[in-house]
Amino acid sequence: MATSTISGTDSYVYERERRASQVHRYHWPAIQLNVWMIVMLAASFLIIGVFGSFIGIQQQLDLFVPWYFSYYITVSGLTVAYIVLLLWLIAQRRLLPSIVIIGAFVLFVLWLVGLVVISIELWGPAGSVSINCDNLVWNDPRHGNNPTTLAWLQQRSICQQWQAVFAFALIGSIFLLWLIIMAVQVFYDDA
Repeated sequence: MATSTISGTDSYVYERERRASQVHRYHWPAIQLNVWMIVMLAASFLIIGVFGSFIGIQQQLDLFVPWYFSYYITVSGLTVAYIVLLLWLIAQRRLLPSIVIIGAFVLFVLWLVGLVVISIELWGPAGSVSINCDNLVWNDPRHGNNPTTLAWLQQRSICQQWQAVFAFALIGSIFLLWLIIMAVQVFYDDA
């Protein structure tokens, strides 16, 4: 409540009472949150690196670049930005479960879409990556110091990168679901 008084020079002096503001603090499990961030950063950077490499290969071969390469690079970049935002909020001591739940849910949906697309490309109908890898790499090993062996090694590397992308996309989706559950637990533990 503001009170006013008149001083000798006909001016008003206002005095305000200060109210103490209370800030609710949530207690996050530090180790779990740190492990989550490290795993999600690893998954995001692996997907950015692999699909960035695939885009370079596709362009070098004058082939069409599929939409899901740039899609997953963008989603992984958004995940890295989300983690940076979480770190900034942690530093400000303002990490709210609602922010974490909403952001993690949006990213979970985006990662799940990418996982479905990667699964279809990896194990889909005729002409899938898995069928090509089985026919050209796993069932036809090469040896010796010649260009054919070098090409086979490159094909094997590409097949292994596809498998790594699928594995880390699956891990990223599971870890985003885990973050949602963790945030809900933090919210209910402090309620």
